[in-house]
Amino acid sequence: MLTGVFINGITIVVGSLLGALLRNISEEMKETVTKGIGLGVVVLGIQMAIPTQSFTLIMISLSIGALIGEALKIETFMNRFGLFLQKRFSKTESTFAEGFVTASLIFVIGSLGIIGAIQSGATGDHETLYTKSVMDGFMVIMLTASFGYGVLFSSIPVFLYQGSIAVLANVLVQLIPANFMDELMNEISAIGGLMILGIGLNLLQVTKLRVSNFLPGIIVLIILLSLKLIL
Repeated sequence: MLTGVFINGITIVVGSLLGALLRNISEEMKETVTKGIGLGVVVLGIQMAIPTQSFTLIMISLSIGALIGEALKIETFMNRFGLFLQKRFSKTESTFAEGFVTASLIFVIGSLGIIGAIQSGATGDHETLYTKSVMDGFMVIMLTASFGYGVLFSSIPVFLYQGSIAVLANVLVQLIPANFMDELMNEISAIGGLMILGIGLNLLQVTKLRVSNFLPGIIVLIILLSLKLIL
């Protein structure tokens, strides 16, 4: 059930170690590479968001989720956790927390992770997570070269998040109608795409969005779609 999840996490760890070897490249090169990743993340976010069939629900969910996230200070918590890891494992990495948060959001929010974890848990098919592992592997090398060892620790939320989804999917797959599951996955991908877009804009230094605080919007969206089905 969790084979794909473990492969994805291990790929991030290995990619981070390889990326650490590139830390000596020039700051100009790191900036260019980081902004190149930002451009790719922006395009990915747009591609994920466009197919939505319930744009109004997406906006409502994102707005309510932002209110909840700001109240819970999720971004602050994630940064504090990143700073704790920085103090524990790296005394000199000023971008440690930023790297941890940025990489965690990129690797966790994507629709491939959600869909792949569900497939792994429900059917034992790990192909989607294997594909995601290849993509994450290349991206994590560049992120580590830019942000440092904080990126390596993004493997922790990947393990926990995708592993939890896989286990939950294994339990609930028999209880959810197939047509509702298709709609749910499409809209989760769309709202995740908007968050991914925000990450890309942050990487390009166009905005300073607290993207982590939008995460409760995914839960709000699931609740609203469930109510829509019932009503």
